[in-house]
Amino acid sequence: MTEQIRILLVDDQELIRLGFRMVLEAESDLVVIGEASDGRAAIAQAGALQPDLVLMDIRMPGLDGIAATEAIVREHPGTRVLVLTTFDLDEYAFGAIRAGASGFLLKDAQRHEMISAVRAVHRGDAALSPRITRMLLDHVSSRLHTPAPEGAELLETLTDREHDVFLAIARGLSNAEIGETLFVSESTVKTHVSRVLAKLGARDRIHAVILAHRLGYGDDSPAGA
Repeated sequence: MTEQIRILLVDDQELIRLGFRMVLEAESDLVVIGEASDGRAAIAQAGALQPDLVLMDIRMPGLDGIAATEAIVREHPGTRVLVLTTFDLDEYAFGAIRAGASGFLLKDAQRHEMISAVRAVHRGDAALSPRITRMLLDHVSSRLHTPAPEGAELLETLTDREHDVFLAIARGLSNAEIGETLFVSESTVKTHVSRVLAKLGARDRIHAVILAHRLGYGDDSPAGA
């Protein structure tokens, strides 16, 4: 039997929660175990239900999704948070990422994009598609140039191959694309990605991308240098 991903839905609009529930529960490996309409309820439900993943809205009355994300990630490190955003207007998305969210999903995303994002965030793989990763980084690029000396020191612990993989992650490449670029199998890439994240102390892939851009690596960084 396929292991199910247990999901908590958080949005202040009931119809949106209903729509998401219908989409998610049409998949055999996804199950919605609870709902919340604001940040405080989300924190309480996360503690009571211990979901694998929280689908979190940002703009809600009372406690917003950023504060709720920070509390949930701090108190329940095994729970991942996937943020819902309108993106075109929502400048809080990056704040939620910095608070510990593992990625974000556009509210107008297609059904297959939502399902893929949930599964990806749950397994800690490519939390965001390369296209969305680049959109996020372009949107918040002015905030990513603060010094990160501790990150520079951590880079010295990477092997040459791990450094290549890190640069490829910084460019927003998927595991398959990294494998093609470096001429290795996707399973080998996954192993390298896991080691890179562990050595850098990055919670997941998107936080490694943010670290890379804070250190000055971007889309023009050569993955095979």
